[in-house]
Amino acid sequence: MKVLVLLGPTATGKTKLAIELAKQIGGEIISADSMQVYRGMDIGTAKPTLEERQGIPHHLIDIRNPDESWTVSDFVEQANGLTGTLAHPIIVGGTGLYLWALLEGFSFPITPADKELRSRLEKEPASALYAQLSTIDSLSAKKIHPNDKKRIIRALEVFELTGKPISSLQSNKNNSPDLNPGNYNALLIGLNFPKDILYERINQRVDSMIEKGLIEEVKGLLDQGYHKGLPSMQALGYKEVIDYLDGKWSKEEMIAELKKRTRNFARRQMTWFRRFKSVRWLEAGQPLPRDWFGETYPAAGLSRP
Repeated sequence: MKVLVLLGPTATGKTKLAIELAKQIGGEIISADSMQVYRGMDIGTAKPTLEERQGIPHHLIDIRNPDESWTVSDFVEQANGLTGTLAHPIIVGGTGLYLWALLEGFSFPITPADKELRSRLEKEPASALYAQLSTIDSLSAKKIHPNDKKRIIRALEVFELTGKPISSLQSNKNNSPDLNPGNYNALLIGLNFPKDILYERINQRVDSMIEKGLIEEVKGLLDQGYHKGLPSMQALGYKEVIDYLDGKWSKEEMIAELKKRTRNFARRQMTWFRRFKSVRWLEAGQPLPRDWFGETYPAAGLSRP
């Protein structure tokens, strides 16, 4: 099956390009974003609005409440089902773990070490790290001694890099033989910018999210009873706003921290995407070549959004 896959770090225009492509080829979009599945988490996940979708069907968006489970195996199962029924599926997202599991299978280390992240965690006392682990992954916390700082840091590292508890990923890897790669003839298109431009786009995106009401969105979720210990509420943007609401930071400090963490997140996304050997990368301003699509998709070459 021929499948288009658009990947790349945050703030590179994946959604806009996917919608333009879908309009040209009669395609439908499958989200490979681990947080856009949650209802009510719209601004912080950069979820496209109904107006922005321009009538293009989007799948795997708004299908779970924030307190409901959503795992990589759920994504693989549903994405495989969708690609088997849609005429022209376009898989779009920045969650490298999901894309790898779908296209390559799950027989790989959960995630490589991140020296910068580990260095930051090392500065925290074991008790504080263990309390954080107990909040986001109680199952792992029960298996790890409160003084085993090395394992605690590894579990926190995996959660921050993947958005999923290490216990659920280990369970998927060991107990889910169905997590085999789909039989796809995939065209992988990667979007990227030079670092200085990307970082400026990220900074602008964070400012835009605040202006659109990210703080109010988080307050609304908390008012509905979705507590800060939920894995979904540890998502980038939501965790920082909750810390601000709890008095940890001023508004200006929170915004600066969110920008920094989002820039770091984009760097970690690229670590994932470099695993894929067949990505055709588009840099800033480069048009989308018609000959990439072959005879299956006679799309016109698009200017880069």
